[in-house]
Amino acid sequence: MRYAIVIERAGEGFSGYVPDLPGCIAAGRDVAEVRAALRSAIPFHIEGLKASGCPVPAAESVLDWVEV
Repeated sequence: MRYAIVIERAGEGFSGYVPDLPGCIAAGRDVAEVRAALRSAIPFHIEGLKASGCPVPAAESVLDWVEV
């Protein structure tokens, strides 16, 4: 499955989250670090949902750019 991620500047570093997986977040010094952390966090988060008997949300968010 392929989940969209959002990475934003946060103070001196960056933070990121997965819109379709509430609570799945990561932080790091740079974008690459946050991306890598989320790549590890997503399967861990999904395993936790399954272990708790919770449904795993489908990847439904759409990522796009708008020029202004």
